[in-house]
Amino acid sequence: MGEFVRLEVDGAVGTIRLDRPPMNALSLQVQRELRDAAREAGERTDVRAVVVYGGPKVFAAGADVKEMAGMSHEQMLSQSATLHDCFNAVARIPKPTIAAVTGYALGGGCELAMCADLRVAGDNAKLGQPEILLGIIPGAGGTQRLPRLVGPAKAKDLIFTGRFVDAQEALDIGLVDVVTAPDDVYSDAVELATRLAAGPMHALRAAKEAIDTGLEVDLDTGLAYERVQFASLFATEDRKTGMESFVEHGPGKAKFR
Repeated sequence: MGEFVRLEVDGAVGTIRLDRPPMNALSLQVQRELRDAAREAGERTDVRAVVVYGGPKVFAAGADVKEMAGMSHEQMLSQSATLHDCFNAVARIPKPTIAAVTGYALGGGCELAMCADLRVAGDNAKLGQPEILLGIIPGAGGTQRLPRLVGPAKAKDLIFTGRFVDAQEALDIGLVDVVTAPDDVYSDAVELATRLAAGPMHALRAAKEAIDTGLEVDLDTGLAYERVQFASLFATEDRKTGMESFVEHGPGKAKFR
């Protein structure tokens, strides 16, 4: 367990909790602790779904600018690799992941939220990539994940201007998936994670890998990857459970182990 990031497990849901007041700035230490928590969540067999949460007031307001301001080009070349390792570790958790976003999710905070599979946001949330206002660009995946979520034109709008979007606009453009009251963000995210955790883990992992891999390759290669993943699930107990339950009881009643 890190000083600023911890993995809390309740039932089958693990919560990666950021706790660096006042704004959860993503310092080098926070990045390393976040990477370690993500890897632990991915490896633990008792964790079947993951929520990433910054607390009731703020998700993460971005990188630690004071820390970055003194870095040289050579130092940032090295640090940027650590930054990408951290965010990629979250994106590659082989289980359903949900970002529970309250308050600000800016810069690295927005990039962290985009590493999750789904995003539940409070109606007080503000999201954006304001790095351009510092004379830089997003450096933790924003130029790549944002256009994949909202399309290239809208991504350029947000990145070129550095403007913030409120929860409703984020929902309209596909940057978040659910908007709810701020007090309900975490509980709603956990409820969704709990439903997913009850599903067939092998199939969920295969679906996530097929979608994420398919976005990086041409259609024929993606279809070939899907075919292999699909066939591989016929070697699992979950497939047997699901199909036998369908035949005997109808759809949606299988209880997966």
